[in-house]
Amino acid sequence: MSIWISDPGTLADRIAAPPARIGLDTEFIRERTYWPQLALVQIAIGGELLLVDPLVPGMAATLKPLLENSAVLKIMHSASEDLVALQRGCDAIPQPLFDTQIAAALAGIGAGLGYQRLVQDLLGVALPKGETRSDWLRRPLSPAQLEYAADDVRHLFALHDRLESRLGELGRSAWSAEDAARLVASAASDGADRWPHLSMRSAQFLDADSQRRLLRLLRWRDRQARDSDRPRSWILDNELAALLARTPPADAEALQAQLDAHPKAPRKLGPAIWRALTTPLAEEAAMPLASASERDKARLKRMQDAVSARSAELGLPDGVLASRRYLEAMLESGAWPEALSGWRKSQLEGALGPLIANA
Repeated sequence: MSIWISDPGTLADRIAAPPARIGLDTEFIRERTYWPQLALVQIAIGGELLLVDPLVPGMAATLKPLLENSAVLKIMHSASEDLVALQRGCDAIPQPLFDTQIAAALAGIGAGLGYQRLVQDLLGVALPKGETRSDWLRRPLSPAQLEYAADDVRHLFALHDRLESRLGELGRSAWSAEDAARLVASAASDGADRWPHLSMRSAQFLDADSQRRLLRLLRWRDRQARDSDRPRSWILDNELAALLARTPPADAEALQAQLDAHPKAPRKLGPAIWRALTTPLAEEAAMPLASASERDKARLKRMQDAVSARSAELGLPDGVLASRRYLEAMLESGAWPEALSGWRKSQLEGALGPLIANA
C-alpha cells in the first residue's frame, strides 16, 4: 500500500520509530539544470510505501534526520544521482548505503543492471516503464506516476535479501559496503573532475598545448555550470571546446567573431571564455595527457587483458574491476587512482603491478 505524504507532521509520525532498514528512491528533474531538482522521495518502511512530497515547506527538514540516521540501512538502486538530489533537496546524504546495482555486479549477476531488469531476473516480477520521462514536478501526480514511483521501492527489501545472501556466500559483503561508502563519499565531496579532458575521446588527438587549453575551458565550464545551475552543454559544448583548444583565436575579438558565427556558442560569455582559454592553471604541470600513441595503446591493451582475465577468475562482469578510464589514468601517472583502491587494488595488484613498473 502506498501513502501520499504532503504534511511534515504526518511524515514525522510515520518515521518516529525507524526500523533497521528502509528502501529509498527519488524522482528528480535535471533537463534544464546542472543540479537535480528533487521532486519526490519514495520510502519503503515497515510494510508501508511512503510517497513524500519534498516540495512542501518543512518536508526536507523532517526527512533529514532519517536520512542521516546511521542506525538505519538505506537500500537504494543506482544511487549516485539520487544522493546528489537528496543532498541538494534535503541537505543530507543517506548513509549507510546498500546499493543493489553495485551488489548485483559484485555478485556476478551483471554490471549496470537497471532496477526493472534486476527485479525481473531475481524476483520474476515484470515492472512497467511507462513513466520514466514524466514531469515529476507537476502536482497532482497522476495515478500512473504514483504507482510507478511506489514500484521503485516496493521490491528493494527482497532484492537486498537475495543479494546480501549471495554476497555472503562469495565473501564479498565487505566489497559491496566499501563501494557503497565510496559512492556516499563522492556525493559528499561534491568535487569537480580534476582532469575532465581525459573523459573526452577527442582529447587524445590534441597535442600537449591544446590539451592544456582544453583543460582550462572544461574547468571553467564546470564552475560556470554549477554557479548558474545550467547543464554543461548549455555553457560550452564539447565540439566547440575542442575546436577552440586545437586552433585558438589570435585575440579576444577573433574569439568573439568565432562565437558569433557558431550556432551553439555562448556569445555573451566571450570575455569569460577568453580569460579561461588564456589563463594557465596552477596544476597544468601535473596534468596527465590523453594519448593515442601506438605504444600507449599497446600498454593499455595489456592492462585491459590482465583485468579481463582476473575478472573472469572472480566471475565478475567486464568493467566492474577497473574501467578503461581508470586504467588510462594509472598508465599516465603510474599510481593507483582512488577509485581502484581497497579491495580492487588487492585483487589487481599482482596482475597490474608488473605492467605499471615496466611501463
